Amino acid sequence: MSDLATLVDAVAVDPLVGHPADYHVFHKFIARCKDLAAIATAVVWPLSDVALLGAVEATTHGLIEPVLIGPGDAMKKLAGETGVDISKLTIVEADCESKAAEIGVAMCRAGTAQALMKGSLHTDEMMKAAMQRDTGLRTTRRISHVFVMDTPAYARTLLITDAAINIAPELEDKVDIVQNSIHLAHALGIPEPKVALLSAVETVNPKIKSTLDAAALCKMAERGQITGGILDGPLAFDTAVSEKAAGIKKLVSPVTGQADILVVPDLESGNMLAKQLEYLGGAQLAGIVLGTRVPAILTSRADSAETRLTSCAVAVLLHYATHPAVKV
Repeated sequence: MSDLATLVDAVAVDPLVGHPADYHVFHKFIARCKDLAAIATAVVWPLSDVALLGAVEATTHGLIEPVLIGPGDAMKKLAGETGVDISKLTIVEADCESKAAEIGVAMCRAGTAQALMKGSLHTDEMMKAAMQRDTGLRTTRRISHVFVMDTPAYARTLLITDAAINIAPELEDKVDIVQNSIHLAHALGIPEPKVALLSAVETVNPKIKSTLDAAALCKMAERGQITGGILDGPLAFDTAVSEKAAGIKKLVSPVTGQADILVVPDLESGNMLAKQLEYLGGAQLAGIVLGTRVPAILTSRADSAETRLTSCAVAVLLHYATHPAVKV
């Protein structure tokens, strides 16, 4: 037997991360929305089968009251081909993607919609309208994105940020990115999330910017400039999610091995990490945009209707975290 075969056997018998039996996160979010009223949601350009099905499924589950924005005839034709009934749903006409995005954002600004949901248009098209300074959904906090993940290989809810909006965030941007994700964790039922500030190493190295940012963010949390979570970093991915790996490296921290939030150095690393967990680790991903006036449900055009359903549940929980209300 080769040395490599021996190593493979050892890894199979003694993994660094314990595996829960199955998906264990997303159904809890949907269940928590059961007693919450559906939120009015501007669904921008649902012109693919999964985009339309996602909106209809979320309606059936009582999560959203959708307003479908786009060419009415095309949406009705697609509904017929897909086998779903949209006859009772509100349709607002828009002849192009940019116009649909503008209408959706305007509805959210006016208060007639409590969430914005991406259909089958490109992310840049919707976010361009949402990020306009005078007519968009900006607040005083920087806009950021979080992947909410249900990973069979990890026993906790896992949030990854930012893997979709901020390309190469500076330290001041990361302050908001971290705080946004902490507030989302609170809304999802994690009262004191453990935040791992990721890098390639666990020591501060002046030549690796992400380690300097991590050290500064930790100190800012100590001084109360970031609140509501426990921060540690820099941490490598293995020590953030595996207590065994942290033990091997002799790292002692309340975050190592049990991180709830992974803050990545930049968009490229975050996007690759999330998609590796999805395609090689079997994770399911929901996506949400934070730092906006209303939650923005931002999913991939390739996402399933189930993923879109969970993203809607996350938006509902986030909405009611600041607007408490229940069905009567």
